[in-house]
Amino acid sequence: MKLRHLVAVAAAAVVTLAGVTTASAQTEHKPKPTIVLLHGAFADAASWSDVTARLQRDGYTVVAPAVPLRGPASDTTYLQGVLNSIPGPKVLVGHSYGGALVSELAGTSGVKSLVYVAAFIPQAGETIGALNAKYPGSELGPDTTSTIAYPGGVDLVVKPESFHEVFSADLPARQAAVLGASQRPINAAAFDEKIESTAPAGLPKYAVIPTGDHAIAPAAERFMAQRAHATIVEVPGASHLVALSHSSTVARVIEQAAR
Repeated sequence: MKLRHLVAVAAAAVVTLAGVTTASAQTEHKPKPTIVLLHGAFADAASWSDVTARLQRDGYTVVAPAVPLRGPASDTTYLQGVLNSIPGPKVLVGHSYGGALVSELAGTSGVKSLVYVAAFIPQAGETIGALNAKYPGSELGPDTTSTIAYPGGVDLVVKPESFHEVFSADLPARQAAVLGASQRPINAAAFDEKIESTAPAGLPKYAVIPTGDHAIAPAAERFMAQRAHATIVEVPGASHLVALSHSSTVARVIEQAAR
């Protein structure tokens, strides 16, 4: 009887181990989510270049579309089409103004988590202009920006001589000059357009807050992140372009959200 009992126990152990092995294999082969990186105002997808390279090296598919920068409603409509073309699970990542778009798009099928990098995390009915004025610390304003008037509207750009201090103080001046020269204007009306959606409470959220940000006040970023119950990672002394100056930290947070 004892021998028979031992054989039965051994057989059960083999079955259990086989189940664990199968489960582990399924976990290992579970496809990684696609990482969608949305840039902000006065920037383009190149602001994600170092983060993109790190994520691709780690086996992630990355999509970093050109954001039209025409306003939350218009940009969301366009980007919804981009997301609809991406199968499977997705992680949405937004920088600066792109954070508002992440919140608007958060309800898209397949979105599993959200990452805000030096970004706005608005709620329905708010404007990014009002949020940026809520706390002192932002140097964006008439002294550091200029306008481009065209039939039907006005765009805003950061003055070349202000770009380094406002956006990228922890990057080399020459690199900042190139970024300032290639910046993309944003429709001035975008700052006063009300956000339509609050990101769903059930989605995991992460917020990277650069404490040396001069474009969005770090206190405002902290307030929005805490209100959204996001996991907060602060980067001491980093500028608004933290995705370039501290790409490894930003990529690490994104990969945490992807897991």
